[in-house]
Amino acid sequence: MKAAIRRKYGSPETIQIEDIGIPTPSDNEVLIKVAATTVNRTDCANLTGKPFIMHFVLGFFKPGKIILGTDYAGTIVSTGKNVSSYKINDMVFGFKDTGLSSQAEYVTIPEKDLLLIPGNINFKQAAASLEGAHYAYTFIHKSPIQAGQKIFINGATGAIGSALLQFVKQFDVEIAASCNTKNINLIKSLGAQRVYDFTKEDFTKGNEKYDFIFDAVGKSSFGKCKPILNKGGVYISSELGAYGQNLFFAISTAIAGNKKVFFPAPYSKQKTMPYIIDLLKKGKYIPLIDRAYSLQDISKAYTYVMSGEKTGNVIIDMEI
Repeated sequence: MKAAIRRKYGSPETIQIEDIGIPTPSDNEVLIKVAATTVNRTDCANLTGKPFIMHFVLGFFKPGKIILGTDYAGTIVSTGKNVSSYKINDMVFGFKDTGLSSQAEYVTIPEKDLLLIPGNINFKQAAASLEGAHYAYTFIHKSPIQAGQKIFINGATGAIGSALLQFVKQFDVEIAASCNTKNINLIKSLGAQRVYDFTKEDFTKGNEKYDFIFDAVGKSSFGKCKPILNKGGVYISSELGAYGQNLFFAISTAIAGNKKVFFPAPYSKQKTMPYIIDLLKKGKYIPLIDRAYSLQDISKAYTYVMSGEKTGNVIIDMEI
């Protein structure tokens, strides 16, 4: 099979497409023919080893897994002898942020980690509904959102931000968001009543105040957002912040101050995915897809994602 391989941390140019053997599932695993996967922010961190803390998770001097990929959507083609809940030809999907070696034509996955794809979405939509939505769930379920409150989403066009916007829409709240010029109408269609064009205006300089500011791209800070938080307001970022400041602020503001920082340590997939699958089935969450690349062009996909210009998700379509 063909697989996207890197043997050291580095840039997209270090990725090679190589022919290797198809893996054999163990007794409690299935073999999946991958139809689609994504290139996301976590994949980019796994490729580059940045931030450096990734080395402690993936391998200090070099990555322990040489095949890239953290998510997949595909079809079961064989099963281990102890697998009982799934069968050949079942369409399944899933992810693991420390890596699944799924940017390949085939991948083996333990039965306990499998999820059936809802019948109303395709493989590309399934792959695009995983990582970003998983983290978006954490944002809203760490936050005691109440009807009538005002919420701001910084970076509403990313995989996290676009899912978060659709999840927050389920509450009776006022939503404002930021995005670039080309996506203003898109973000309004997803539920934002007020949209800031970040290429022309700084939302932190506005007169509106918010009960929650969700920084889905980690490009602002608590210090910048604090003046536009209401008393008792909360700032949550998808990133640690400079020098890990968001962890420090999460502790210090819990002790003192009337404006808080929450750190969105993610919930388990067993908690997040039933919620996401339910919204997918109801058509209340539609993952955004920017573009698709072939496996052969995966280096280009990584370069594009790392440019910070993507809208929603970038797909690796194994069928092109």
